[in-house]
Amino acid sequence: MKERKISILVILFILLSVSGWAQIPVYLDESKPIEVRIKDALSKMTLEEKVALCHAQSKFSIPGVPSLGISELWMSDGPHGIHEEQLWNAWDAAKWTNDSCTAFPALTALAATWSTSLSAEYGKAIGEEARYREKDVLLGPGVNIYRIPLNGRNFEYLGEDPYLASQMVVPYVKEVQKNGVAACVKHFAVNNQETNRMDINAILSDRALHEIYLPAFKAAVQEGGAWSIMGAYNKVLGQHACHNELLLNKILKKDWGFDGAVISDWGGVHDTKEAALYGLDIEMGSFTNGLTSESVFTYNDYFLANPYLKMLKEGSVPMSTVDEKAARVLRLIFRTSMNRNRPWGSFASDEHHTTARTIAEEAIVLLKNKAVIKNEKPLLPIDGNKYRNILVIGENATRILTDGGGSSTLKVKRYVSPLDGLKSIYGDKITYAQGYEGGKSLWDREEVIPEARIKLLRDEAIQKAKKADLVIFLGGLNKNYHQDSEGSDRPDMRLPFGQDELITSLAAVNPNIVFVLFSGNAVEMPWIQKVPAIVQGWYLGSEGGNALANVLSGKVNPNGKLPFSFPLKLKDCGALSFDSSVFPGDGVNVNYKEDILVGYRWFDTKNIPVLFPFGYGLSYTTFQYGKPTVSSKSITTADSLVVTIPVKNTGKVAGKEIVQLYVNDEKSSLPRPLKELKGFEKVSLEPGEEKMVSFTLTKEALSYYDDKKNTWIAEPGKFKIMIGASATDIKGTVDFVLK
Repeated sequence: MKERKISILVILFILLSVSGWAQIPVYLDESKPIEVRIKDALSKMTLEEKVALCHAQSKFSIPGVPSLGISELWMSDGPHGIHEEQLWNAWDAAKWTNDSCTAFPALTALAATWSTSLSAEYGKAIGEEARYREKDVLLGPGVNIYRIPLNGRNFEYLGEDPYLASQMVVPYVKEVQKNGVAACVKHFAVNNQETNRMDINAILSDRALHEIYLPAFKAAVQEGGAWSIMGAYNKVLGQHACHNELLLNKILKKDWGFDGAVISDWGGVHDTKEAALYGLDIEMGSFTNGLTSESVFTYNDYFLANPYLKMLKEGSVPMSTVDEKAARVLRLIFRTSMNRNRPWGSFASDEHHTTARTIAEEAIVLLKNKAVIKNEKPLLPIDGNKYRNILVIGENATRILTDGGGSSTLKVKRYVSPLDGLKSIYGDKITYAQGYEGGKSLWDREEVIPEARIKLLRDEAIQKAKKADLVIFLGGLNKNYHQDSEGSDRPDMRLPFGQDELITSLAAVNPNIVFVLFSGNAVEMPWIQKVPAIVQGWYLGSEGGNALANVLSGKVNPNGKLPFSFPLKLKDCGALSFDSSVFPGDGVNVNYKEDILVGYRWFDTKNIPVLFPFGYGLSYTTFQYGKPTVSSKSITTADSLVVTIPVKNTGKVAGKEIVQLYVNDEKSSLPRPLKELKGFEKVSLEPGEEKMVSFTLTKEALSYYDDKKNTWIAEPGKFKIMIGASATDIKGTVDFVLK
């Protein structure tokens, strides 16, 4: 009887609404401006309801305002695919049968495409998958700078250069959010190591902060319009990043005008008063390590829960703090879960797998391609008619590289292994030997492989290699502890699991060897002179096997370029050329003594040779650069400068070249790198075709951050434009003067 009365009341309310007799509350009226709706909602909320918006109700959600019909907000780990469903209050999988996603290539691979249009396609597709799964916030993309080649999470980021990362993140964010899903750009900020990640204090100059570590976040906010930002675990200049007055209040919200919500990393909050006052809006995962550990406390024990409510009632913190936080969370909810006009999305579709494959193909970087015998053709691409027995060696040929790695681990609908991809082209010519074993995907320890097992696998591979016409070694890193994985950094730059010794042995018995490196980090290659062909294969996602096979066979001409440098040895890196206070720190502080000289900025300025430079990548064709020209030999800060250069495909197959523009300030008041990337263009050329490539520069491309004046300065003087195929392969230069 009670249920019947409620149903009658609901029907009556609907009829009244249709007839215009019932007025829609302002906060639910989507025809009203969002700020008016927020103000109205706040006026109807109790203090307890406002506080409830500021902290989790489950592992990955916040409660909304049930009394007002304001919906919950649900989040999902990213940024390479939508994480499988997890239990309400545990890290364990919910074991659904319909949550297997598309795995897109890792973000280092996306960066290696140097294609903003592919970044947009990536964002569109992953946004559609998040929307279909009814996720309101995608916890990604990650834009932390590649400071050292040991960081366990480098594979989640967009490389070593702030300009490249800035250009790549904007279309990703825009396209995700067209689905009514918020991109949560992470980890803000200066989060460059996993060692002591919860408490290490990053000490750096304002110049390094503004020139190197903040630009990608700034672009995501001001150009991409990001609706949420995730605070980092570490401290920055003495204060935890999740409640950091400088980062969140001054820079993010005041200087950049960010109107979205700041979400803590899971377990990144440490103090109620700081969280109240210094810019945090939503607290998640407190009293856990953000991966596996559980808390004995309840969600009401969070720093921004009952302790915050108590402080507010006592007057220890202003009421204005909770009003601002609640307003920002409501704005996020109205943009996402309460947005009735957002599309429905789609999930693990053929179109998404095609997008994943295309990105993977354009990400693969050809690092070396020599002939085994002088005056013969290079080893790649692989002509199937030339070989009868193609031996594939390496655990990564079959290992599912979407597993492990921490929060980025994925449960996928489809995974084409490199071995299967190669078999699809070369058929029964392909044979396989594992060669080495990496152990189970564990986040906190390494599985010990018995010596007998190691020897057995190695001996088998060497014996088979003696009889093969061609060897393709598919090795590198994986997502295990001390590899490319959240929660730990690599101990060194060597290949793990005895691969260096195995490759040396294989090259000794068969010189026809191709090495494919799966990783999100650089590695040392002591055997490089003995291996004629080397390919950087990244973590390529669901369609990685097909993408790799297409490139190795020549169906796709490789056109990716490195988004970070490969040093010859670890000590050559700026952050590793000092003492341990610079990395990993003393357990309390880590000092950024290399300052603004990160990546190629360090190697170029210090004249240190590298194994492979930033921006480097070969092709199956060749390109010829003409002479660069400028629209004017002198400009003012109010002017723009157009730089133009002809580029021609001089080879026999179609290809794509990534033309890079670097700026050199010949004399400045403050020290500057030898050159800085300030433009790039990916151009597609048929054999014999020539195109003009143009860049437009403004004063922003010429400026440096003056930490004494706390502003950007475009200092008058002589500048040199350098056009190159990589940071070290400069094809032409042209000078101009800034008046």
